[in-house]
Amino acid sequence: MEFSVLDIVAFVGFMLLVIGVSLWAGRKEETSEDYFLAGRKLSWWLIGLSLIASNISSEHFIGMSGQGFGLGLAIASYEWMAAITLIIVALFFLPRFLKAGIYTIPEFLELRYNHTARTIMAGFMILFYIFVTMATVLYSGALALKTIFDINIICGIWLIGLLAGAYTVYGGLKAVVWSDLIQGSTLLIVGLVVMFLGFEKIGGWEAFVASSADKLHTVLPADHPDMPWVAVFIGGLWIPNIFYWGLNQFITQRTLGAKSLNQGQTGILFGATLKLIIPFIVVFPGIMAFELYGSEIANPDEAYPYLLTRLLPKGLMGIMFAALFGAVMSTLDSLLNSAATIFTIDIYKRYLKKDSTSKQLVNMGRISTLVLVVFGCLWAPIVGSFDEGVYVYIQKFWGFIQSGVVAAFIFGILWKKVPAKAAVGAMLLNIPVYGALLWFAPDEPFLNHMGITFLTVSAFITVYTLIWPQKVPTVLPAYQEFDSKPKMTVIIWSVLVFLATAGLYIYFA
Repeated sequence: MEFSVLDIVAFVGFMLLVIGVSLWAGRKEETSEDYFLAGRKLSWWLIGLSLIASNISSEHFIGMSGQGFGLGLAIASYEWMAAITLIIVALFFLPRFLKAGIYTIPEFLELRYNHTARTIMAGFMILFYIFVTMATVLYSGALALKTIFDINIICGIWLIGLLAGAYTVYGGLKAVVWSDLIQGSTLLIVGLVVMFLGFEKIGGWEAFVASSADKLHTVLPADHPDMPWVAVFIGGLWIPNIFYWGLNQFITQRTLGAKSLNQGQTGILFGATLKLIIPFIVVFPGIMAFELYGSEIANPDEAYPYLLTRLLPKGLMGIMFAALFGAVMSTLDSLLNSAATIFTIDIYKRYLKKDSTSKQLVNMGRISTLVLVVFGCLWAPIVGSFDEGVYVYIQKFWGFIQSGVVAAFIFGILWKKVPAKAAVGAMLLNIPVYGALLWFAPDEPFLNHMGITFLTVSAFITVYTLIWPQKVPTVLPAYQEFDSKPKMTVIIWSVLVFLATAGLYIYFA
């Protein structure tokens, strides 16, 4: 599609705004707490928008929309069940993390268990950030550029990587969250515009429901090969959700930078509220693409970009291009900053230079960010060879570590007698158990694989603890003292999010 002058002006203006605000926000980041946690001064509205902007990226508009094209609305469970998970994160995990004053999630494992548990999780996170999430974001973003604007995929990968890496290197977390504020807001607004244009093209809500009735079900049979209801509501879907929203540095880092517990909890619930509308601007267009242009689209991952080329007039294409580009960068900058934080705090400071100054930590964070960009860009083209699509790629491969990490945290928090060797063993056992399930039962939904893996590693922790319990309970250090009891506004908001989620499932059952 050809650009109009307005398209070019809109895109260039948007990118200059994002980079300019990010560089301004990230100035004077001299201490490690400033650079990695924004000085622990983030407000709830910044946290909530940054959570969603970091989460929603090209793998949603490409991968999840592609799943909507093929599977239908059932894929929305990743979003709506995430809203419930965020309530758990706000009330259960965040108070403990803020009280401990941690920089990284792996750091909590050392406080509860030992340095081995911390190092294993840190190593896992860095590797999976580079070879799974970062590569997927880069590839799917470049695929969107290729489909819409015929930009070479390799060139697109490096363009996205270098631009996002530039302001992340300079400004740290504060630059990331302010860029997320702009990009996330634009993404939500433009996504809603595309949705309404789709409704107009298809003939309105009633015509959409009538033509797409078979794809508008969130509750699928228990033997469904992709999203069985058992896995969604009481099984394996809870594992990636708890891991992603509660134990994933890439997401939780902005909550660790909250100025108070109440600000952090309110920000998480704001993000949960926004999460409820994501399927309408991501999954619905995928279904619309199937109804309108299904015979013209061979690859489901091309559904959303193809829809854009048919719906948006000149002038809006530049804005949409900027929004998609911004979505990719908002996720990538968060990944880069979080991976650099884990490497700097959990590896460099812990093993390579224990007496490092705050300035040295900031410099290492910047150097490691640059290195991570290069590795991610080199690996990203490999993602394109995965036959099941980018969204399934990212969900399936994280399963190699998620169950063990989730079990280590939950058991470690709830059961004081769990020893370090039980947690370490569970994280290592996750890999062969999950791998064996994928190999010997390839037709079984991978969500069931995750559920079975979690039960297996949980049984391991339980048996090991009963035989060799930790005799002296670990006393976690208190970075700050506060009343962990949530305020009434947090409780009311949590209830409203839960009821809204239940209502959506009932309506689209």
